[in-house]
Amino acid sequence: MLDIKPPPFLKQPNMIRVIYALVPVLLGAIYFFGWRVLALVAVSSVAGLLTEWIMVKSRNGKISMACFVSTMLYGLSLPSTTPFWIAITGIVFGILFGKEAFGGFGKNIFNPAIVGRAFVYVCFPIELVNSFVPVIGGFPGGFAHWSFTSMSALPAYLADSGQSVIDAISAATPMSAHKGMGFTAPTLELFLGTIGGVFSWDNRTVILSAGSAGEVSAAIILCSALYLIFTKTVMLRLLISPIIGAVAMNLFLKYILGLEAAPSVLFTLFSGGLLYASVFMVTEPVSAPKLPLSQWIYGIFIGVMIVFLRYSSIFPGAVGFSILFGNMVAPSLDLWIKRAQKPKTNPAKGDAA
Repeated sequence: MLDIKPPPFLKQPNMIRVIYALVPVLLGAIYFFGWRVLALVAVSSVAGLLTEWIMVKSRNGKISMACFVSTMLYGLSLPSTTPFWIAITGIVFGILFGKEAFGGFGKNIFNPAIVGRAFVYVCFPIELVNSFVPVIGGFPGGFAHWSFTSMSALPAYLADSGQSVIDAISAATPMSAHKGMGFTAPTLELFLGTIGGVFSWDNRTVILSAGSAGEVSAAIILCSALYLIFTKTVMLRLLISPIIGAVAMNLFLKYILGLEAAPSVLFTLFSGGLLYASVFMVTEPVSAPKLPLSQWIYGIFIGVMIVFLRYSSIFPGAVGFSILFGNMVAPSLDLWIKRAQKPKTNPAKGDAA
């Protein structure tokens, strides 16, 4: 008889607290984009859990609570109108090749959520770019809508036109609008998450679209960060070090190199998923280095790479790739620091002993 009994769960109180911290982010995403965000997270969670279930059963292991965290982080890192099949493809790839290929929880060197997000970004860039939409806003916002793409959810500046977002005008996220069009979104909108409106560029009308579902509101993410810090769920140095690195690199580009394309520090902090990654992904303990000094270097390196790649590559966001670079060097950082801190023995004294 076929055994379909699911494996037991590995109890991880820290992971449960991270899930609690993600709940306000999820509710905010629903308010900004509609109930489809919840469906996107649910689909990602089911696909990710089934993938881990199949893998751990083969080795009589346990499903980790970290899997719930990975699937939620992944689902919230996607644009709100991402096709469900793309969401499923990415999380299955992320769990398989970002975690299970290394032997499961605790043995992976890469963050599974980032692996899945980077995979779909590279494989389906057009579909993801076309999935960015403005926030719904107002009251009750997305809680009264399935998705922004329904006509009832269109804001006033498009409702009168009788057209959808896709065929009415071009669209750009705050990061791509700044990098490619020289338009800087208002700081307060970036902080609160009320991103929308239109602007003119190259004789075209462009709609300002929000980023991925979970990264939109810096205010909500910061509230979740306070909870994680207060409950000692995350290491503070892993949380603030990428922010320090990003700010330092931003100031270097803007005031030392004098690059006019470099935005203000507040724009760097509140756009492009920097805070979302710093709070929920860089702080992930398994893929991060273990020594305090290594963790400072690791976080600062990721922050520096985020800002560097934003202005030197074709990827305006660059957060996911920066974290993967950090994951790759994390084990070596611990090794290098250990070697550097190891006291040198005197050969003569050693022989005498």
